[in-house]
Amino acid sequence: MSTVNLREAKAGFSTLVDQALKGEIVTITRHGKPVAALVSIEAAEAAQKALGKAQLNFGEYLMSFPGGIEFERDRSTMRDIDL
Repeated sequence: MSTVNLREAKAGFSTLVDQALKGEIVTITRHGKPVAALVSIEAAEAAQKALGKAQLNFGEYLMSFPGGIEFERDRSTMRDIDL
């Protein structure tokens, strides 16, 4: 993994693309802080696929526990509130 500042990245972009094609992650910094990364298209697609997986909501998460969980709904009337 290499790190270059933005000015160097602009000047040597072709070299950085070649590094990414070889599987290396190139981190680009601005004012010393990482702001972007250059990766191969395969790595980018894998990242998108991982991010695209649906996350369970809290109820689905609880229901996914082995053995299951029984929930009882409170059927009493709702409270009145003043808005």
